[in-house]
Amino acid sequence: MSAPGGPARAVAAIIPCKDEADRIAATVEAVLTLEGVDRVVVVDDGSSDDTAAVAHAAGADVIVHARNAGKAAALETGVRHLRGLEAAEGAGVGPRHLLFVDGDLEGSATNLHVLVPPVRDGRADMTIATLPAQKVAGGGRGFVVRLAREGIEDLTGWTAVQPLSGMRCLTAEAFEAASPLAPGWGVEVGLTVDVLGAGLRVEEVPCELHHRVSGKDWRGQVHRAMQYRDVWRALTRRRLRRALSKRAPGVAHRI
Repeated sequence: MSAPGGPARAVAAIIPCKDEADRIAATVEAVLTLEGVDRVVVVDDGSSDDTAAVAHAAGADVIVHARNAGKAAALETGVRHLRGLEAAEGAGVGPRHLLFVDGDLEGSATNLHVLVPPVRDGRADMTIATLPAQKVAGGGRGFVVRLAREGIEDLTGWTAVQPLSGMRCLTAEAFEAASPLAPGWGVEVGLTVDVLGAGLRVEEVPCELHHRVSGKDWRGQVHRAMQYRDVWRALTRRRLRRALSKRAPGVAHRI
């Protein structure tokens, strides 16, 4: 994190998305207005529409996955691209802080500015946005949220208000503590457990954001089933890692 009184690190936004051609331009343009953000990287994760071209025209660096690889893989691709650019730029004040942004936030993404100060000022290693009630109600019954919240609390002792929120600002150190990221839709839970497990600080911050929610149709049900599977896997692997660490203290276990 930035040293108190030292030069503030810049922030780079990483936006993983798929088939967001109708929303990505407004999201990128809103993020580019955020104080301290000097680069936006969009990772088009196997879109079948013009997401990549629209994001590039809006001012983002764009990386394209030929096939859908999942949210965690898209985030890792974006961070790798950013670190490569930083290496080419030469020495500076340190690697940029990271701002993870969903591609469907549109103009509400301007409100992400509240996530940056706690990280920039050294009060937190990762901030998580908590969202208000959405304009359109989702179709879920809270099963995935309960699984995630109870799993995080069991593993860390910390109770999250919105454990599945994907909008986060974090230091390079926090990202490394959680790498490799939990795959698929388990990425947010894995980030929280791993960052807290490394002794770093996490803070939830209310943020006025609005995005598309999963409905009650079969597509929404399939999406929630995949979320549940990935969150369960992320928690199970971390429970197993903790059990192995107790049996062999001092040995790193990446499962």
